[in-house]
Amino acid sequence: MFDRIWNRLRLAVGMGLTAILLAALLAGCGETTEEPKPLTDQTPPPVEEEQPAPPPVETAPAYVAPLTGAGLQQEAVKRPIAVMINNYSAARPQSGLPHADMVWEVLAEGGITRLVAIFQSDEFTGPIGPIRSIRPYLISLGESYGAVLAHAGGSPDGYAILQRQKKPYLDEITNAGSYFWREKFRKAPHNLYSDLEKLRAGAEKKKYTSTTPIPTYPFSAEGATAAGTAATNVEIKFLLKDYKVSYVYDAVQNLYARSIKDKPHTDLTTEKQLTTTNIAVLSATHKVYDDVGRLEIDLESGGPAILIQLGKAVDCTWERGGDGVIRLMKDGKELPFVPGKTYYHVVPNKPTFAEHVKLS
Repeated sequence: MFDRIWNRLRLAVGMGLTAILLAALLAGCGETTEEPKPLTDQTPPPVEEEQPAPPPVETAPAYVAPLTGAGLQQEAVKRPIAVMINNYSAARPQSGLPHADMVWEVLAEGGITRLVAIFQSDEFTGPIGPIRSIRPYLISLGESYGAVLAHAGGSPDGYAILQRQKKPYLDEITNAGSYFWREKFRKAPHNLYSDLEKLRAGAEKKKYTSTTPIPTYPFSAEGATAAGTAATNVEIKFLLKDYKVSYVYDAVQNLYARSIKDKPHTDLTTEKQLTTTNIAVLSATHKVYDDVGRLEIDLESGGPAILIQLGKAVDCTWERGGDGVIRLMKDGKELPFVPGKTYYHVVPNKPTFAEHVKLS
């Protein structure tokens, strides 16, 4: 009987332990553990957007070149130098013209033209030339800028004005030969050159003043030809076909590219075609006064003119102002240039002014 009781008790205990283990196992299976979310499901931290840099503030140039209207960081105060540039075919292409603020083209004897290049605001070290002789009306043009005149020789009347009136001049033949040089790649007289450093040194040696009142001009980005006629192609005739000048307008750069005798007129140093922003054509009385064919050109009395810029042309007049400077006028007001270089051309008024200029 005792054995029967013991077996029942042992069975009961075993069943209880089994129940306890089963309950524990079921409880363990019923627990849930939260797995970490994959990285792709996580929200990235906010990224600060990079702000664009503010645009640079454009500051107006501190100074303006008096003869071109171009902005400068330093004031241009040096005295202008007016150089008589040889324009004979054997002298082309010339050197230094891209650095001139203004250029005048005027007839000399025999139907050839001469250039008067006015250097003031652009400091450069390259050569200028070839350099040739001077005439009274060329003296007048250079003097209107208060310039020191640089040349090689001159007409008797020209020398009389220079010497008797004590003009500031540097002549390779009579008073300043050491400030010029001859090149070997061209034949005389088409091989004479100088540069700004030498010419300014020569002017200092002669005790010419290094500064002088410089004429100023009105400038406007819109110019003065808005109501004018189309002038994207310009042709200017003097007397000889070899000196026919033409310009073609580049609307992208607002520049006129210069040709002579239907070929690009280039600079010897850069080999680039000469360009200008403004073109002025003036009509004046021309008179031959000696057997050599030397001319008198009236640059005092005024007359008809044409101003060409920005692809258009406007008729106007030219007159010599009280300061001696030639001004372009219309309806009693001086016409503004577009900032940039200006090329002037003085043509005869006979047979007519219109016969010397063609626009299209």
